[in-house]
Amino acid sequence: MSIEAELREEFDRWERREYAVINVLPYLLLAASTVVTLLQRIWGAQMHLPAVLGLTLATTIWVVWFHTRPQWHQDGPLMGLYYAGLMVLGGSLVALAPWYGIFTFVGYVHAFLLLRGRWRYVGVAATSMVQAVSYVGGLARISADGWWEWVVVALITIVLAGAFFHFADMGHQRNHQQKRALSELHEANVKLEEAMAENAGLHAQLLVQAREAGVLDERQRMAREIHDTLAQGLAGIITQLQAAEQSPDGPAVSRRHVTNAINLARESLTEARRTVHAVGPAMLAEARLPDAISDVTRRWSEAHHIDAMLTTTGDPRPMHADVEVTLLRAAQEALTNVAKHAKASRVGLTLSYMEDLVTLDVRDDGVGFEPDARRVNGSTTGGFGLAGMRQRVQRLAGRLDIESEPGGGTAISATVPAIPAGARP
Repeated sequence: MSIEAELREEFDRWERREYAVINVLPYLLLAASTVVTLLQRIWGAQMHLPAVLGLTLATTIWVVWFHTRPQWHQDGPLMGLYYAGLMVLGGSLVALAPWYGIFTFVGYVHAFLLLRGRWRYVGVAATSMVQAVSYVGGLARISADGWWEWVVVALITIVLAGAFFHFADMGHQRNHQQKRALSELHEANVKLEEAMAENAGLHAQLLVQAREAGVLDERQRMAREIHDTLAQGLAGIITQLQAAEQSPDGPAVSRRHVTNAINLARESLTEARRTVHAVGPAMLAEARLPDAISDVTRRWSEAHHIDAMLTTTGDPRPMHADVEVTLLRAAQEALTNVAKHAKASRVGLTLSYMEDLVTLDVRDDGVGFEPDARRVNGSTTGGFGLAGMRQRVQRLAGRLDIESEPGGGTAISATVPAIPAGARP
């Protein structure tokens, strides 16, 4: 249990005890006054006993009647009527038997609990005046030229009772404010705990989503790398072996195709190992991006007997590894697609370094295709290769544009931000 909850419970416990005492206090004081008065009668004091007992019974009924109807306690005029009747009955009892001043003390308590605003102090003054009658010895003493004593005692009692009543009222208001502050603090803590629990749930959900996103991203990375390395390497090996098998030019040409296949197999094995360890391509580890793309272009041209040339514009400078890998893989995929589908005789690559962007353009004079003919994975037709290329480019907040038409060749443009080496992408 929290501290504020314990304090609130302590306040509630004290209030329950206080109201329990207040509820029985009128009857205890009335009983004590009656017992003392009867003892005074036995000891020879003169009084009209039937009137005293009758007023005592009427007072008891009056208090019980109002106390058994708690719904009336919030009705100001009705409580004013009750208090006026209580003072009349209490004053009558004190006039007949001064010891009933013990009972009239309850007037202070009921003024505090049942009256509102300035009427409380009116009740205090009325109670003090009635009790002053008891203090000076009763109504008979006042009638025998003792009225000035009653006035002095009444004034002193009013001042003292009013002062104590004021301090009690301030303490009650302070306690009420503390209790309300504790309630507000408890509610705030409950809301804070709920918010923390909700945040913990959201944090756990975010962790799950981040883990799932990481798994998906890694799967996509592996798929792209496998396609860009193993799949392309295996396709090249098959092409070379088929050329060696079908070559009519003798063993020398066949051996050249087999050698090319072996070289492709070695390169694919190297790239597969680097892919598993999430290491960049070997070509970028040994050369700058323009040189790596130029080397890829040269070897592709030699393998497929298609003229291909790279042109570099702007100021070549080291880029972030993700930028260079994306453009290198885009060049490899574009050239692979040309070899598979374009039936081109010439390919031109342009690597452009601009202030904020780096662009790779690949154009061929092949048969072309209809880009909007169908969609695969939300990307332009061309299988997983173009889809993977688009994913790589979009991962860097870049864009991939494809222009083609049947018989008019194809142009692919990959544009990514020029993120310098060492910066965070």
